[in-house]
Amino acid sequence: MTSVLSPLRARVLNGRLVLDEPSDLPDGTEVESRAADDDLDDADRARLHAAIARGIDESRRGESIPAAELLASLRAGR
Repeated sequence: MTSVLSPLRARVLNGRLVLDEPSDLPDGTEVESRAADDDLDDADRARLHAAIARGIDESRRGESIPAAELLASLRAGR
């Protein structure tokens, strides 16, 4: 099932968006949809997703710093 925070994949069929997977969203839930518009080819997208996964893994291992600390460092020009 899909949670509210997960992206929903759909396709257009007869002018309507049709979900490709089940969703546990309650009937009547309004969902905002935007068409993906990027210049990534499949290889670039795979590299992007791999980099995101590496970042998530690093964060889970504690190999990251809090965003406030990073922003303070950037503002200080360090």
